Amino acid sequence: MLEFPIKRTITIDDSKKGRKKKSAQKEKVVIKGSVNLPVREPLKKLDPLPKNAKNLVIVESPAKAKTIEKFLGKDFKVLASRGHLRDLPRNQFGVDVSRDFAPTYIDMYDKKKIIEELRHEYVRSKKVYLATDPDREGEAISWHLAHILEMDLQEPCRIMFHEITEDAVTAGLNDPEPIDLNRVDAQQARRILDRIVGYQLSPLLWKKVCKGLSAGRVQSVAVRLICEREEEIKAFVPEEYWSVSAVYETDDGMKITADVIKENGKKIKLSDKAATDAVEAELRWESRKENRPADKVTKVEKRKRKRMPQPPFTTSTMQQECVGKLNFGAKKTMMLAQQLYEGLELGGRGHVGLITYMRTDSTRINEDMIKDAREFIANVYGKEFVPPKPHAYKSRATSQDAHEAIRPTSLELTPQVVSAFLSRDQLRLYTLIWNRFLASQMAPVETEHMSITVESGNYELKASGYTVLFKGFTELYEEQKEKGSQELPPIHEATIVHNKKVEKVQHFTQPPARYTEASLIKTLEEKGIGRPSTYAPIMDTIKNRNYVEKQDKQFVPTELGVVTIKLLKEYFDGIINVDFTAHMEESLDGIEQGSDTYTHVLKEFYEVFKPELDHAEEGMEKVTVAGQESGELCELCGSPMVYKFGRFGKFLACSNFPECRNTKAIVEDTGITCPKCGEGSLIKRKSKRGRTFYGCNRYPECEFTSWDKPVGRDCPKCGHFLMEKKIRGGGKQIVCSNGDYEEEKIK
Repeated sequence: MLEFPIKRTITIDDSKKGRKKKSAQKEKVVIKGSVNLPVREPLKKLDPLPKNAKNLVIVESPAKAKTIEKFLGKDFKVLASRGHLRDLPRNQFGVDVSRDFAPTYIDMYDKKKIIEELRHEYVRSKKVYLATDPDREGEAISWHLAHILEMDLQEPCRIMFHEITEDAVTAGLNDPEPIDLNRVDAQQARRILDRIVGYQLSPLLWKKVCKGLSAGRVQSVAVRLICEREEEIKAFVPEEYWSVSAVYETDDGMKITADVIKENGKKIKLSDKAATDAVEAELRWESRKENRPADKVTKVEKRKRKRMPQPPFTTSTMQQECVGKLNFGAKKTMMLAQQLYEGLELGGRGHVGLITYMRTDSTRINEDMIKDAREFIANVYGKEFVPPKPHAYKSRATSQDAHEAIRPTSLELTPQVVSAFLSRDQLRLYTLIWNRFLASQMAPVETEHMSITVESGNYELKASGYTVLFKGFTELYEEQKEKGSQELPPIHEATIVHNKKVEKVQHFTQPPARYTEASLIKTLEEKGIGRPSTYAPIMDTIKNRNYVEKQDKQFVPTELGVVTIKLLKEYFDGIINVDFTAHMEESLDGIEQGSDTYTHVLKEFYEVFKPELDHAEEGMEKVTVAGQESGELCELCGSPMVYKFGRFGKFLACSNFPECRNTKAIVEDTGITCPKCGEGSLIKRKSKRGRTFYGCNRYPECEFTSWDKPVGRDCPKCGHFLMEKKIRGGGKQIVCSNGDYEEEKIK
């Protein structure tokens, strides 16, 4: 563990007063190691304290501060740090590898006013409580705050709560603890690992491939998984196979549909049409009036089953479910969850936190909340929906179990109660969390499964189906659908059946599916790569760096991604691989748990990384990413224009480079006349954040822009332009840009 205090050494300039460079070099005092304290006057508590002195509580976000201050009353003042206040320097490596990877921290330039405000309030306060988020990142922020305010690290000043409610906040205040230095070291180790890769590997990629690239322990592994999946798809050779089903009818008119599964007691495999036609012909013997033993039911099996509900959400399962059910990306999901956690204005109730902490990999629920859930279920749905014993869910072996699962903070705040105060997307996410949690404590679904076996000559056919006896938790929440849902009639063994119809279907084996956000997050979690707080940034980074593109909600690697991963696999296979990355995640967990150390984990990584880096710097050759032809010609030299990747994304460049250096942004002409000027044509473009919009090609003469696509027609009511707008449930609708006119839905 890194110790404090650490010896001062004169090393780098750490007291920039502005963004402009200074001509004169000045020697500044910094501290290398766990902390870097700029030279400033020591803080001393005012003596005596002002009569109106208050207790100071420091949180991360202003919204959270607003909610908590309402709970604590006039004797407390709550301020927000607005995230991290200190970090490694941007323009320097900031890590001394020779001194056990000692970091050098500096005050963040844009946080100087906040730091001064916190120091000002600190000396006037009676007691200080650090109430940053209850995870590694929050612990590190509290640790930096303690150093900025020159607090005693052994002092019980750290308070944590996993939901922003009055009871939780009060309980946290009554039980403060010292800052958890193991957890701080775990966060620092992750930060240093990312810094090493970012500052030593990324510049190599800039030099050998193109500027603006980045590499990361986790993000590069994620891209590697996507690229390797694409290789599997390209290498896949489909195989033909057939299936045969038959419709049977009993003498008293009951019908069943059964599939051929066996021939002469062995599993049947039909690989071509000829073999399938032979099976079909054999099953149709009765229609040809052949003299054979009648087809009959040889076995009827009935079995009752119970299907348990899924546990309440963890971060990853919430993100996966939101992708599938709400069409929310991981980033949007976490943004909305953060808002629900920090609290929203609920009319007369004031500012209220609606859900528990949203970064968790635990499925644990506290006993009081389970009791409340069971009472709520009994009152609203009936006692039959309450299981005899509460459901207990096991977390993953790698789970930290520091927080509860994601759940509502109060069952009184139903989606119906809060709907008037939430945005549409906030309400959709809150409803999903609410339903999932409550369903996790409801009775299981009870079904009766039935299978009927039919014998026809040498062939065995089977029909399967089930009946729902008791809906259980699906009364509220359905996370999956059972297969084989046909309702089977009450047929008994030895019943004679007659073949009325035979159907044969040709199939081809399918390659593995491309990753979606949901399936990639699930895979990363299963392989032990990343943690709840990292999934959303990973998805965002690999898209923004143009390593992957989305096609029909699936990740497809770009040529840039393929080339980059090929180089990383060749020269950095020791670190950019699943097993090593998962091992490093376990090591970070070990630091937090006290079973490993900061120095050991970083040395273990560097011993693998440094030889690979040295080898790459010597042997890696410069790679040119071939540009895909765009179909356009360069207006300067007439050569084909090709797609290229740069620091700010995809662009068009002349293929005759370097003789011709013509480049231009990618635009798509819609052929629609601009509704504002009537002269220009609307082109499809992308904002800096990658969002599509439509603008006039005469810009800046005409400044028309629209997020929605104009259709080239005017509204029959008011004359304003019509546009395509996405609507709930999928599809689009033509609507007026300035009124309530709308046309039929477009699929």
